[in-house]
Amino acid sequence: MTRRLLVLPVVAAAALGAAVLPATAATSISVKDDVFSPKTRTVTKNTTVTWRWTGKAPHNVTVVKAPVKFRSTTKTSGTYKKKMTRTVTYRLTCTIHPGMDMTLRVK
Repeated sequence: MTRRLLVLPVVAAAALGAAVLPATAATSISVKDDVFSPKTRTVTKNTTVTWRWTGKAPHNVTVVKAPVKFRSTTKTSGTYKKKMTRTVTYRLTCTIHPGMDMTLRVK
């Protein structure tokens, strides 16, 4: 009987804890040959954005217009992750390929 009384509060706490923990927001953007897909994305503040290289050519992700700047390394595969902590609109480009641009809005 004593075992049940000790186990039940632990199970109940675990169930309640899972219910109140916030979900981790994430979104993915493909870095293809000469195009970001999608070209425009809107996410909420504190979302982690992952850029996934799916093409064969080397590319980078570079902010060209925003109060906060960031830049990935040039890659041909893999991912680059960035947590969006400010409400702002980013204009991003691949500095290797003119015209390879995208807009990321953080609300």
